[in-house]
Amino acid sequence: MVQGVSAQRPEARATVNAAAVREAALALFAERGYHGTALSQIAGALGIRTPSLYNHMRAKQDLLRDIVSDTTEQVWAEYVASVDGVDDVVERLRRAVKTYALRHATHRREALIVNRDIDSLEEPVLAAVLDLRRRHERAIRGLIEEGVETGRFAVAVPALASFGILEMCVSIARWFRDEGPFSAAEVAEEYSDYALRIVGLK
Repeated sequence: MVQGVSAQRPEARATVNAAAVREAALALFAERGYHGTALSQIAGALGIRTPSLYNHMRAKQDLLRDIVSDTTEQVWAEYVASVDGVDDVVERLRRAVKTYALRHATHRREALIVNRDIDSLEEPVLAAVLDLRRRHERAIRGLIEEGVETGRFAVAVPALASFGILEMCVSIARWFRDEGPFSAAEVAEEYSDYALRIVGLK
């Protein structure tokens, strides 16, 4: 019995690195939640003992930090890229929402973790992540306000419209499946149309 375990362990260690540890944590956090996942479970998924994890990470909190921080930064970068060089406010909002919806269809695990476990982050990381999320929401709201001011949109409360649009996209991560009747691109396109209806496109 001991001989069999010993024979398997070097092979497992050869395939384990920081990226593999993060991937295992990503899968387990998405399925069970941050607090519902023990380091022993991450190690078990990798076929190693728990102490061996510390060759590739410092603490479970660091895994959550990296996942949430990287995801939030990517969301903001994708928003900036989606509206860059686009003059028409209607097209900017359409592209911004399409990009956000597509991310939630194609990065469902990250989205679930960010929206469920963000409060488990420790400071000062939590404050930085929340600030970036607020920046994204204010940017979407700003597009709606600009559209109202220029007569392109007709919505009474831009702040509520922006929250509604963002939450609508966030929900995609909970129900979308690759094997479903609609592709991620089709869902994102449809949701961008929904957003324009919410703001009362004229």
